[in-house]
This record gives sequence, C-alpha cells and structure tokens, in this order.
Amino acid sequence: MITTNPGTTRQILTVSKLNRLSRTILESEIGLVWLSAEVSNFVAAASGHWYFTLKDNKAQVRAAMFKGANRRVQQRPKEGDKILVRASVGLYEPRGDYQLVVEHMESDGEGRLKQAFDALKMKLHGEGLFNPARKRALPENINTIGVITSASGAALHDVLSVLRRRSPATRVIVYPSMVQGETAPQQLINAIHTANRRQEVDVILLTRGGGSLEDLWCFNDETLARTIAESQLPIVSAVGHEVDVTISDFVADMRAPTPSAAAEQLSQDVSGLTQHILQTRQRLLRAWQRHRDASRHRWQQQHQRLTVQHPATRIAHQAQTLDRMQLALTQAMQRKLSQLQQRTQHTVARLSQQNPQRKLSVHNERLHDLSQRNQRAMQQQLKQARHQFANTVHLLNSVSPLSTLARGYSITLKDERAVTDTAALSQGDEIRTRVANGDIISIVERTEPAPPGTDVKDGHS
Repeated sequence: MITTNPGTTRQILTVSKLNRLSRTILESEIGLVWLSAEVSNFVAAASGHWYFTLKDNKAQVRAAMFKGANRRVQQRPKEGDKILVRASVGLYEPRGDYQLVVEHMESDGEGRLKQAFDALKMKLHGEGLFNPARKRALPENINTIGVITSASGAALHDVLSVLRRRSPATRVIVYPSMVQGETAPQQLINAIHTANRRQEVDVILLTRGGGSLEDLWCFNDETLARTIAESQLPIVSAVGHEVDVTISDFVADMRAPTPSAAAEQLSQDVSGLTQHILQTRQRLLRAWQRHRDASRHRWQQQHQRLTVQHPATRIAHQAQTLDRMQLALTQAMQRKLSQLQQRTQHTVARLSQQNPQRKLSVHNERLHDLSQRNQRAMQQQLKQARHQFANTVHLLNSVSPLSTLARGYSITLKDERAVTDTAALSQGDEIRTRVANGDIISIVERTEPAPPGTDVKDGHS
C-alpha cells in the first residue's frame, strides 16, 4: 500500500509481506549450503518431523528436518553430536525466525573419512592396483597359513576354531600386530615384510573383527595398500563383517567376508576326504555284491531249466492250467449274474424317481427354503436401515453447534457476527457471549495480544 504525505512517498509493508519477502531473498540468494555443527535442543515431533539447534562455540541457528528427509538418516542425532548437514536457508514466516531446512545429515567424522576413502580408492584404481589381472592365484595345496592380526582378538580365535574343525593338519603362524589406532598401519606393513622375508607360509591372511569406520581405518592406509600389492606371497583380506569394505580388500589377491569364511576358503575339509573314502568303500562293496548275485542267479537258472524238464513238473503245470480255466468260468458266471442284478436295480431306481409324490416333496422343500431366504433378506434390510439412521443421527449431533457449546465452549458476537480477531474490538464495544444455556452481555474494557510463543493458527509454539 502506498501512502502519500506532503513531500514524502513511503512504501508500508505488513509483517506477513516482510517475512515472505525475506524468506524469498534467503532461499534464492543463498540456496543449499553444507554445514558442520553440534546438535542441541533436539525434539522429534509426533508428526515425524525433527526440530533442533545447530551451534558452534560462537553462534547458533534453528533447523528443521521433515519426515520425508529424516527417514534416510541411519541413526537419530542426540545432544552434543557433531554432524554434517546439507540444508536450504529460509525463514519461518509465522514467527519471523531465521532457520535451516535440512535435506541430508551424516556424522561429521564419518563424512570426512568417507571422502578420504573415496579419494584413495579412485587414485589406486587409476594406478591399476585393483586390476584382477595383476593379482596372484592361491596355491592349490595350502599347508601353512600366516595370520596377521591381533594376538588377543576374536578374529584369531575364529580362524583357529575353523581350522581345527576342518583341517587340523594345517599349520598356522601368527604375525601379531595392532589392528586399530595410529600405529596399526606400520605394524601391519612390518608383519607383511616379515612373512615375505621368512618365506615360511603358503599364503597370508590379513584379518580382524568388525567395528566402525574409524576402527577399521588403518586398513585404508595407502602405504599398507601398496605393500599388499607388492607382496611376493598371496594375501587374503578378511576385515570386519560382510558389509565392511576397506582398501585392503580391493588390493588383496582375494577378499573373504569374515575371518571364519576366510579360514574355510583356505582349508581343505577333512570330513570331505573321510566321506569320499567311505563312498569309495561302499561302491566296492556294492560291486562285489552285484557279482555275487549274478553268479547265484546263473546257477538258479540252470537248476530251473533242469526242473522244468521233469515229467512230474509238466503234469503239475497242466493241472494248474485246468484249475485256472475252472476259476475263470466260475468268475465269468458270477460277473454275468452281477450285471443282471445291477440292471434290475437301475430300472427300479428310475421308476422310483418318476413317482409324483417325490417330486411334490422336492418342490415343497424349495418353496420353504425360498420363504426363509426372503424373510432373512427383509430382516437384514431393516437392520441396515436402522443402523444407517442411527449413524446419521450421531453425525448430526457431532457437528451441531449446540454440542460444541454443551462441552464448555462459547461464541463471542458483535453485531450478530462472530469475533475471531481482537483487532475487530474497541474499548466500550458491547459484545454478546453465547454459552450453552443463554447469552452474556459484556462491555469491552481492553484487549490483550496472545502470549509470546503462542500460535493457534498453525500449531507452532
């Protein structure tokens, strides 16, 4: 609105228009930003949205992350967490608060480590250290395994347990090393050099149990990766769990998902050899039994041929043929008699079906069934009509203004119009407050604004 005064032209804005203009400028001029900060005052609303404060040692800013975006965050932040966010800068118009709308969130330390991991991965890949053509094949017969890991870690226990079960004869030489911390990469490198210098193992197993990205970071060391690539002995990498991936896994000659899986791949199952021996023994036994049975069958055939030629045997065969013929004649006569009986019964049944009394009984039963179905349908329709009527009455009562007044609410009227804004009233105005059982007539002495932080329009406070 433009108001012209003598000698002056002023552009007067409403607060709403000012906030809307400020929000537009912030969103268009700054756009998306990456921010590293500490989480404070975190609140997860019932709607699924997150509201929190991002701060450093000198300043802070309010932030919101809506339900659609925070579903992709693996772990909900807590007070004091250092995080890295991608957000748009804006302004919450109803309160005039400057705020950030967060689209992406991750742990600050993890984000930096992941960037360093991706950069080293790309560099070594470009140099060909991940090329399968340069990797060494594992020996067909592995008698001795060199294990580079912590001497007190769970990974060594898992490897030894699998080898004792599958291949007790396989020798294991442990080259102890730290597998976590700043000194771990150099100790791992020294262990690889020691194994290559001694040449006392057939393959090297580089392993440790699971952990966070920070715990496994020593296996992403560039010097360690190059040492693995230059090793004369083939190296198997089994670091962490199946979902964990390190630079050592890419450079090694083979990767196993877990320490136990690596031990299984590097060992020959003794139980398999035992099973093979048992199967071979069973095949030999079955072959001997087949040969014995064939010899016995040939002897029985010769004996049978001699028995068939005996006169007594031939007479017995003829007597047996006569018995079969008599039995066949008896069975044929019985079948003929049975067919005649069935035909008679079928004729009697057909005559019984044509009896008028039976048809009349069937029609009476059908008429009774139809009468009952008609009565049930009428009762069901009457029940539905009553239910629909009750629902309609309940709906009318629920939306009735009188029901609202009966629950303790009231309506304030001025000149028979509802008052919704204190700006519509002035001192001395006569107002009418309508409650459930009548009206209250009042004179306005003053009006008061809502307390700070109260917003009945959008539910924020």
